Amino acid sequence: MSELLNTCPNLQADCDRLLELLNAEPKLRSFDITPVQTSLRKAVSPTFEIVFAGPFSAGKSMLINALLERELLYSAQGHATGTICRVAYAEPDRERAVLTFYTEGEIQKQVTDISDRLRLGRNIDINNPTSIQEGIQFAHQIIEQEGGEGRSQRAREANGLKLLLQGRQQNAAHIHPTVNNSFSMDGLGFGTIAEASEYARQGPNSAVLKKIEYYCHHPLLAGGNVLIDTPGIDAPIKEHAELAYRCINDPEASAVIVVYQIAASGEIIQEEIELLERIKSNPGLRDRVFHVINRIDQTWFDADLREKVNNTIAKSFYSPPDRVYRTSGLLGFYGSQLLKCSDRDRYGLDSIFANEISKLKQRTDAPKFISEFLRYCIFSYKLPSKFRIQLDTDKTPLESYELILQRYGHELIQHMIKDSEVETFRSDISRYLREEKYPQLLEQLVSDLQNVCINLSNLYQPELYELKQQPNDIEALKQTKLLDLSQELKTAGDEFYRHIDQFLNRVKGGQSPEAEQDYKRLKNNLVTSLEQLLRQFSVATIYQQALDSHPTNSVVPVMGILAEAFYYLANGLKKTLVESSQEVIKNLFKQLRREIYQQPYYRELFRLLGNDSGIDQMLAKLEEEVLISITTVARIECDRYVREREDFYDDTQGVMKLREVLRKACNTFDASSMFEAETELRELLKMDFVHKIKKTIEVTYRAAIATAITEPLLTAAKQHSQEILQQQQQAREHLGKTLEKEAAESIKHNAAKLKELEAKIAMYNEAVTGINHCLEQQGRDRQKLPLIL
Repeated sequence: MSELLNTCPNLQADCDRLLELLNAEPKLRSFDITPVQTSLRKAVSPTFEIVFAGPFSAGKSMLINALLERELLYSAQGHATGTICRVAYAEPDRERAVLTFYTEGEIQKQVTDISDRLRLGRNIDINNPTSIQEGIQFAHQIIEQEGGEGRSQRAREANGLKLLLQGRQQNAAHIHPTVNNSFSMDGLGFGTIAEASEYARQGPNSAVLKKIEYYCHHPLLAGGNVLIDTPGIDAPIKEHAELAYRCINDPEASAVIVVYQIAASGEIIQEEIELLERIKSNPGLRDRVFHVINRIDQTWFDADLREKVNNTIAKSFYSPPDRVYRTSGLLGFYGSQLLKCSDRDRYGLDSIFANEISKLKQRTDAPKFISEFLRYCIFSYKLPSKFRIQLDTDKTPLESYELILQRYGHELIQHMIKDSEVETFRSDISRYLREEKYPQLLEQLVSDLQNVCINLSNLYQPELYELKQQPNDIEALKQTKLLDLSQELKTAGDEFYRHIDQFLNRVKGGQSPEAEQDYKRLKNNLVTSLEQLLRQFSVATIYQQALDSHPTNSVVPVMGILAEAFYYLANGLKKTLVESSQEVIKNLFKQLRREIYQQPYYRELFRLLGNDSGIDQMLAKLEEEVLISITTVARIECDRYVREREDFYDDTQGVMKLREVLRKACNTFDASSMFEAETELRELLKMDFVHKIKKTIEVTYRAAIATAITEPLLTAAKQHSQEILQQQQQAREHLGKTLEKEAAESIKHNAAKLKELEAKIAMYNEAVTGINHCLEQQGRDRQKLPLIL
């Protein structure tokens, strides 16, 4: 359980109640509660995971060793592993370790990737002993060519390949083809965590370990704190770098300690910049980021580098000073270990460094720390004048080291530890974890809850005020509702007029699918009608109609026959246009009625008046008037078809045909010669009428229909909306019969809503009071959540 829950056991429940109230309100369901959920999860989590991230040679592992004052993690400079290491708390008698190995497939992939980058030109099979030996030999050759394991990137990769292959050989019994085997330390034959960590720190073993879990007794780890060491973000193997980023983006990550390489070159490298961007993308981390410039002792010997580092830090970090640290993990860690040594073990030469010393090839060689210690004593100028240290050139580094400590002992060591600033870093981190961690987590949770509470308060308080203002006896509520009649009638009338206006705008703007379909049908009817009339056109019939029009005459002028043909087509189209126009208007009114019947204002009128206030009757009368109007418009439009278009005579070939037809017809007193030219005459008529119909369809008639319906309907709607407002007396008489029952139901409904709302507010206030009390307990009561009074 989280320590915060020990002092605030109801924190989870109180937060859940606020989120439950928020989710119960439809108006607030779009509110993003993700930040609250993330902050809450952090606050109540039993663990607080602190991820150490940075380049693979920045000294992350050594820094963790220094913080814990024990050698747990592999810290060889220049060797990049893909191992994730978790260090959690355990009581002194429960310390243990769990080691998880890579699978054969994962190791094979890493070997193949490194081989490809080294361009070995052959595949190394990790299940073939001969192939493994050849790979190790290739790696040795590259290391020798480069001048040593740490002399170049190529040498480091070759060393990594060598360690992978050696680790595969030495741990074959622990590595499964497809399963990541995990072993407790006793399962591997280790009796203590020190033995397990010694095994894990050996390069070949470290190379094939995917995850190490240590459970150690140290006050820094108490309270659920977990330190997580990650591979370098610039690791040669891409998968290793991604492991680090996955740890940073893990929802369980609570804080990040970024360990920089700035002391090496004086600048932030690109991978470190990308790391900071990745950290920002995890909303669960917030500002819980600590910056450590490790290996700061490198700047003690180079004034230019020191100035460059100082400038970079000043320009790059905006955190408060207590969040940026300069440390030497190497000096700080070994300093803490040397305090346990004395001249009896030659200050670690016979204990801490015995294994390393046994592997030295020359008298002048020394373990890395001893070389850095001598450098610190002689060249750093960090020591006060009472430490007068000079090197005897006749002495070996190990002899000089022993002589210096025999003379100055623990006093010198303690000064070195102080200069390393590891104790300052450990003290600040410990204080943060002990005193600030949970108050800060709670403060951030409350900050995220502020918007939740503000939204709920802004919703509840107006609703509470409105409900409490409502009359609570039937007669008073009746009078209130009667007083509202005028506004309700006006609103219904205004909505009716607004709906008519919007309907007409949709029709005129081509946004009504039904109206568009009707107009399309009208156009098709006109075109089809013309085609049918032309097919049925007969000179004999036209001639007979002309004779019937003048019964006292037996001869018809040739031009009269032609004129009669124009009347025949125009009248036929007139009938079609009148019928189609009337159909358009009838359908428009049908559509309008359907829409009106579905509108809230229409239902409201029935509630207020018991009827629709005469809307249906008004529309029926208006429809008749518009049908008469549109019939007139259609007739006038087609009457104009009788007059031939001026370009009827512009077509030279057509005019010549017409003249020929007319000339022939003049030679007889009957229509026989016209019969012979019937086809040519039909084509001439078609040419004229097609253009007339096209003009009607595309230019004039749509506007004519809109004019025929818009002004009458808007005028009638405006007038009727005023008539609705004048029906207050009818509304009072109608509602008087039902208001008493409605008032009783409304009072009952309001009482139920008020009770429900008061229960929500009580639940809200109880949750907020609990969270505010928790803030007080943590000494962070500056930003309490608001109560609803």
